[in-house]
Amino acid sequence: MKQIKLILSDIDGTILDDKNMIDGGLKNNIQKLRQKKIPFILASARSPKGMVSIAKKLDVLDNPIACYNGALVVKNLQAEKYTTILSHELKISETQQILNILMNKFPRIAINLYSGSNWYVENIDKWVKIEADITKMVPIETDLTQLVAKDKIPVHKLLLIGETSEIKRVKQFLEEANYSDSSFYLSKDNYLEITNKQVSKEKALRELVNYYEINLSETMTLGDNFNDVPMLDLAGLGVAMQNAPEEVKHHAQVTTKSNNENGVSFAIKKYALKE
Repeated sequence: MKQIKLILSDIDGTILDDKNMIDGGLKNNIQKLRQKKIPFILASARSPKGMVSIAKKLDVLDNPIACYNGALVVKNLQAEKYTTILSHELKISETQQILNILMNKFPRIAINLYSGSNWYVENIDKWVKIEADITKMVPIETDLTQLVAKDKIPVHKLLLIGETSEIKRVKQFLEEANYSDSSFYLSKDNYLEITNKQVSKEKALRELVNYYEINLSETMTLGDNFNDVPMLDLAGLGVAMQNAPEEVKHHAQVTTKSNNENGVSFAIKKYALKE
């Protein structure tokens, strides 16, 4: 195995345990990586604001950050106006059609719209409150249909939250509609993410490899869920968490300890720092 020169890691279920606490040894290990000039880059379905506090605690604010599963890759996240490295938005016409379907056929689903660092919702229901508690963000209440119709902001992601059974029905319905530019995937059993088809953590990894002028064989990725599979497949070393579904583990070369056992730190020490 080649020397690791870049690490791309998921957040929820990976560096965060089941109580949303950060891997206890991670900050210290990131400092060791920095000494070896190995960037540790966060990749998540979260928005830029939803990643600031974690990036600050880990002291990686000066590294690129892949938000919305790679729909938006930014740098200098601490700055009022961060630097955009990469941006892929949803097609407005498809977004309008999807909103119309959701509001008419699936009214109990919570619709969350993300644009840049902003989070928009129709109203604050129980699902939105749960997400706000996790991300420590405050959403903007507005008429989503009117917001999209104005076509003045980029739509980086729609997040649909509801009961697991209903989310599965929504996913099947939208997939059968055969939208040309939108992709649908579960980040949790009851979280359906909608982004441009050009978006994935795999593509974010490719962009970052070009940015740092290294080879894919020199990268390590860590993740725990189905939206992490593309980057686990592509990396020189794909590392699945012990808490990942078995199907996800099959796409990784190795499995580390669980998110409740500081599995990311364990993998960094074993494969990147070789301690």
